[in-house]
Amino acid sequence: MLKESKLILGNQSGVALVVALLMIVILSLIGIASSSNSTFEIRLSGNKRGSTDAFYAADGGLQSVLPDVSNFNISNGYTTSLGTLPAELQTESIDQRKTSPTLVVPSGVSFASSPQVTIYHTTVAKVPRGLGTSAIAFKYGYYIIDSIGQDQMDLSLIRSNCEVREKTVRLIPTGS
Repeated sequence: MLKESKLILGNQSGVALVVALLMIVILSLIGIASSSNSTFEIRLSGNKRGSTDAFYAADGGLQSVLPDVSNFNISNGYTTSLGTLPAELQTESIDQRKTSPTLVVPSGVSFASSPQVTIYHTTVAKVPRGLGTSAIAFKYGYYIIDSIGQDQMDLSLIRSNCEVREKTVRLIPTGS
């Protein structure tokens, strides 16, 4: 009986098959894990690209409103109908808004999906410090510019959005 068990344990004819199967399983698991990791990284970089694109579209909308002085003339296109203000702006002293300001973009530049820009006029009445201008020759307008940009590449069903908000003071000659 002892001799028989030594013969069975000494027989290694199936060990190579078991080792080969274990190696195939281990290598398959490594391949699946790296493939899954690679797919996750591709999705992550796509989301990052979309959110960055949306941020630059929103910032581009904000920056393209600033050069046109007529956007800050409250007798031109502003309304007192405020609707529902964003939660962050409900504590501001907003009295008027303009929902479709003029976007000034350089030639050759265009938006695939134009940003939604809203200019809010506030009733703040203090003179800003350090502008180096006379408070007599100019009046100051306090504005909040809200720009919502969207991912400019139509690659997926869900597109990234980004909102950029800036408070600005505009000098307005007293004659206007």
